Amino acid sequence: MKHPSPAIYQRLRYGAFLLCACLLVSTSLLAARPPVAAVASAHPLATRAGMDILASGGNAFDAAVAVSAALAVVEPYSSGLGGGGFWLLHRARDAHEVMVDGRERAPLAATRDMYLDADGDVVPGLSVDGALAAGIPGVPAALVHISRRYGRLPLQQNLAPAIQLAREGFEVDGVYRRMAQFRLAPLQDDMAAADIFLQDDEVPDAGHRIVQADLAATLESIARFGDNGFYRGTLARKLVQGVRAAGGIWSLQDLAQYRVVERKPLRGEYRGMRITSAAPPSSGGVALIAMLNMLSAYELDSLDTATRTHVVIESMRRAYRDRAGYLGDSDFVEVPLERLTSMAHARALGQSIELDRATPSSALPGNTTEPEGEDTTHFSIIDADGNRVAATLSINYPFGACVVPPGTGVLLNDEMDDFSAKPGEPNVYGLVGAEANAIEPGKRPLSSMSPTFVESEQGVAIIGTPGGSRIITMVLLGILDLADGNGTDSWVSLPRFHHQYLPDSVQFEPGAFDEALQQQLRERGHTLKPLDSSYGNMQAIYWDKQTGKVTPASDPRGVGDARVGLIRLK
Repeated sequence: MKHPSPAIYQRLRYGAFLLCACLLVSTSLLAARPPVAAVASAHPLATRAGMDILASGGNAFDAAVAVSAALAVVEPYSSGLGGGGFWLLHRARDAHEVMVDGRERAPLAATRDMYLDADGDVVPGLSVDGALAAGIPGVPAALVHISRRYGRLPLQQNLAPAIQLAREGFEVDGVYRRMAQFRLAPLQDDMAAADIFLQDDEVPDAGHRIVQADLAATLESIARFGDNGFYRGTLARKLVQGVRAAGGIWSLQDLAQYRVVERKPLRGEYRGMRITSAAPPSSGGVALIAMLNMLSAYELDSLDTATRTHVVIESMRRAYRDRAGYLGDSDFVEVPLERLTSMAHARALGQSIELDRATPSSALPGNTTEPEGEDTTHFSIIDADGNRVAATLSINYPFGACVVPPGTGVLLNDEMDDFSAKPGEPNVYGLVGAEANAIEPGKRPLSSMSPTFVESEQGVAIIGTPGGSRIITMVLLGILDLADGNGTDSWVSLPRFHHQYLPDSVQFEPGAFDEALQQQLRERGHTLKPLDSSYGNMQAIYWDKQTGKVTPASDPRGVGDARVGLIRLK
């Protein structure tokens, strides 16, 4: 038998190399773009609005505007045009990443002691209920900014789904009824709010349709005139007149001066994954990276459940201590970001962690943490070009300040309660505030909102949740679950626990700790606080770059919706 010549072998090897190279390039090209687009949000109507915009040729940023505006209509207990938020953006064509800061600002007439009585004591409820509790909203400016700078479609088209929802109305569900019952008294105190959000001055029946004609007109004004349609002109005058008539301190100058700020996101690493998260005035990115840095010193997979849980709790305790002592609006106070997110700082914090004993919070330096609202919303989006958005929005307490300036349809936030009304004194949640987060005119209150991207060679996660001061620990647990190899359904549904330094207790959902684990944690010195109900409403997406599969998930605790669509951008 005649054997092939060495030259033939060489050509065969070269041909095989070219075939492998072509396959690798093909796989690379497939991995460079997800095969579908996906939206996960806290309400099915908002998710549908985002998918409709994507189907019309919009990108993830257009869809983010549509979803934000739709949530402002159908989830008034969580977000709205009268609130604020953070939008974390990734642009695929140049890997540009930015955090759009649309957080509320304190009015220019705000003072450090505005919620104290003549004796210097905090007046209960003054920073929560009523127009004096409202900061200057940032959502309208953020929607205009994102649409015009990053979107493909006209602003009018991106706002059209929300305008239609406001004009035609949406049906009340169980979540709406529960939130309205919780805030019934302050809603009844404001005639305009009661007319819109209640039914005959009571909690609406399930299926009752909430129609918001004034809000539709406000959205149309923004769609037509951009920022000027909200922050100047006729609508601005209505807002200021309504706020002042209700005891607030807004001015036309407050509205005219509002600007969104583009901020550089914070970045960290954990077990081969790149973490991209929110920068101040959010505390989310700082605390999240600090916790992951501390946990990177442990092989968590090798620890028994009790020891692993203990170590995670201790990392939470220390990160929240830093949050209390150092964090505020970085435009007003110096925040040592590089140090707080460094591995050296994490090692220093972690030195005091003992595997068999809890560290009392009183043994750590400092003794404050800050107030934080409990109701918020989050959504995650990826389009078929790989653009992505993680956005967390809020009006603070459910239904915000429960005040609507007549003729505007705009439900005011009560984000001023996120400031420290009096450093060292507890707020409505029993939490106390720090000096860095004291009230100043034009300042943005500290937040825990933590829209986050997690990226590795394997894939990309888009994750975030509402939940007040528990937001950061929920995102942490989701990332740890991702690192363990679990998928989006697991991240959004796993039972949660939380420690925030003060009060010195471990809060946990029903089912999070069994009796044996509770006993082991108590033996280590932890004070446990079981919760009667669940918390959070996580919305997440994972794009597996190896298989191309895109998997969105919506938290089963809420009424949200996660969808994928075979949409290719034009």
